[in-house]
Amino acid sequence: MIQVKICGLTRPDDAMHAVDVGASYLGVILASGPRLLSEDQARVVLGPRRSEVRRVGVFGRQSTAEVIAIAARLDLDVVQLHGDVTVPQLKEVALHTSAAVWPVLRVEGTTLPEHARALAVESGVLVLDAKVGGQLGGTGTMLDWFGLGSAVRALRRDVPGLTLVLAGGLRASNVAIAIRHLEPDVVDVSSGVECAPGVKDPAAVEQFVLAVHAATEMDE
Repeated sequence: MIQVKICGLTRPDDAMHAVDVGASYLGVILASGPRLLSEDQARVVLGPRRSEVRRVGVFGRQSTAEVIAIAARLDLDVVQLHGDVTVPQLKEVALHTSAAVWPVLRVEGTTLPEHARALAVESGVLVLDAKVGGQLGGTGTMLDWFGLGSAVRALRRDVPGLTLVLAGGLRASNVAIAIRHLEPDVVDVSSGVECAPGVKDPAAVEQFVLAVHAATEMDE
């Protein structure tokens, strides 16, 4: 079953609803943008630890020491690193935290950046998001799923067991197409289930989760 990450959460009720409808990951933004939360706000939104979901903090250009400290204080399961991550940064964070580390690869066009393989080999996970000038993510911009298909398949062959997380412009109406072309392990949605930045639409969240499950069943 393809897993769902609901990201850019800013309200505890939205986080609880995401859990209720079957999300596997809850994401809070600690990087920048309209969904940015303070550490204290993120703690409230994530709420108590729940066995059925994993807690994700999305970081930008903070120092590795700051990322490591915040991950510990928020009891994160996943540290998601934006901001043109390097392998040394990835290694440093992974060495000093018990959380999984997900590097984000910002993509434009139909090819993957040269360092995609190095990040994938080091972490075993790769988040694909659209590259938009001046913004780290959460833009609602779609990737070229069809055009990227061959590059992603080649990377998977080169890095067996790679976990692929797909972000960028996903919504209930298009997620099945993205799944068909790129076969991600996790789909990551934020603006595609909102009625305003950071305010999730409960019906849209539920429709998105149902669309992912339906697409998974079709593939089987």
